[in-house]
Amino acid sequence: MVWQKHDYDGIPGTYVFDGQRSHAGYALNRMAFSFNRVENREEFARDMDAYCRKYGLSDEQREAVLNGEFLKLLHLGGNVYYLAKIAVFHGMNVQDAGAAFQGITTPEFQAILDRNAEGFSDKLQQKGGYWHG
Repeated sequence: MVWQKHDYDGIPGTYVFDGQRSHAGYALNRMAFSFNRVENREEFARDMDAYCRKYGLSDEQREAVLNGEFLKLLHLGGNVYYLAKIAVFHGMNVQDAGAAFQGITTPEFQAILDRNAEGFSDKLQQKGGYWHG
């Protein structure tokens, strides 16, 4: 398959989930989606390596899953929402995963969230208590 070059391809640290990345991460994201079922989560927890192989992950993806390398998984086509499901198996919460995606500490990530939230309550009240984007 031939992929078109985009302006964002040259931005360091930017991993846009586009068609090319979606294609590359299909098996990884399919596996993470399977965690919607409790029996699949239990099977993965018993033997993560075997479960990754069952879903046909590349060696690079499989090793990144086993080592909890979430920034690498983004680069390899992982969807941020699905990768949060994998983070749970590494004892991480969503904020821990968000920090890992950005290569910073969890407290640094939480500080960014706090800064971004400043004024949000006021905006929400101005819109009648509902946020529509």
